[in-house]
Amino acid sequence: MSEETKSSNVKPGDVKPVWGAPERFERERVAPIGFYNARIVDPAADRDERGGLLIQAGKIADVGAHLGPDSFPAGADVIDARGSVVAPGLIDMRVFTGEPGFEHRETIASASRAAAAGGVTTMICMPDTDPVIEDVAMVDYVQRLARGTSLVRVRPMAALTRGLQGSAITEIGLLSAAGAVAFTNGRRPITNAQTMRRALTYARDFDALIVHHPEDPDLVGEGVMHEGEMSTRLGLTGIPAEAETVMLSRDLKLVGLAGGRYHAAQLSAARSLTTLRRAKERGLPVTAGVSINNLTLNENDIGAYRTFVKLSPPLRSEEDRRGLVEALADGLIDVIVSSHDPQDVETKRHPFAEAENGAIGLETLLAAALRLYHSDDVPLIRLIDALSTRPARMLGLNGGSLQPGRPADVIHLDADMPWIVDLGALSSRSKNTPFEDARMQGRVLRTIVAGRTVYDYRSL
Repeated sequence: MSEETKSSNVKPGDVKPVWGAPERFERERVAPIGFYNARIVDPAADRDERGGLLIQAGKIADVGAHLGPDSFPAGADVIDARGSVVAPGLIDMRVFTGEPGFEHRETIASASRAAAAGGVTTMICMPDTDPVIEDVAMVDYVQRLARGTSLVRVRPMAALTRGLQGSAITEIGLLSAAGAVAFTNGRRPITNAQTMRRALTYARDFDALIVHHPEDPDLVGEGVMHEGEMSTRLGLTGIPAEAETVMLSRDLKLVGLAGGRYHAAQLSAARSLTTLRRAKERGLPVTAGVSINNLTLNENDIGAYRTFVKLSPPLRSEEDRRGLVEALADGLIDVIVSSHDPQDVETKRHPFAEAENGAIGLETLLAAALRLYHSDDVPLIRLIDALSTRPARMLGLNGGSLQPGRPADVIHLDADMPWIVDLGALSSRSKNTPFEDARMQGRVLRTIVAGRTVYDYRSL
């Protein structure tokens, strides 16, 4: 019998991370794992209660209040959770891995280590690679590479248009059959309305999900941060909220015209929420996500021109942030993403206006999201829903749930454990985190993928 570290006794330096082996998990025989005296949080079953969980043969075998310390088979790794949280592993819908083509920024292997430490059991990789993930061979390549090097599950989104150029649509049917879970133009919005209409129509026939970055590049222009009093004070060119609202309004009108499932990748402006709500009330097949950065930071965090918080979409006002949090709490916004976008010193060590957009976020996604739980803004079950259950449902993945028979992708979380983000200790190759030296409350103790522990935060 083993026990996880009690949060009340944890002090800096008392614990260290231990990594698991590369993913061969479905073919391996591993000992069963049992949790008891846990807070079981499973949005798929509307469950938030004290109980236990049994993992056996890579799947959830049993869950519920009836499981105690003597409920598990001989040889099981039995853990007294002492009231800490057991929940489905997170599914991050927006991860730029860098590989292939930009391995100096991030590889699938290094991103997977960060994901495991952050409780992310499935990464959805963007097609913004070199070469672009736009054909069956590249989809297959990424999946094979991940099977050999990744600690967590990796599923690619494929490019919606050839070369991400916004004109010729890719082979959505073939790419779906090859394993692409959705289609996107990554960082680049599609400005041509006719192209977007055709893409939605084409995708509708395969029930494929179109994921779009709703931002009008002409309205963005040379803007580098949110347009308002703060941008004027800092002497930086602003990006109006209308850059988002105009493009989102166009996209949702096209969904009404063409059909097809549509997901707004990241919203940042409170004014976008009215448009989104009206579309949902009309019964259109639309969903929306938000970056953890836009939920927990605002334009004031730019401070002394901090390039690690130069993002797309930009950090906006506190009023916008509060609007997004409220929309997340009531379910209008469906998912939270890390928007993990590694950038090296050559792209970030510049004046603010010249630096590239992007920040890493896999390892800090859950801890930052827990700020909303501790502030009583969003219930924990809703956070897990947005980080795991809804992404699984939208992408057709057999995860995001602790129901018996589902894959055992599970996290054990101490929601109260304090820690400080140490730039040097982060697992990503790039270190461009907006949460450098931030005080966090809540940490993953163990991450399990297909019944195998890939991350364990244990005492020395």
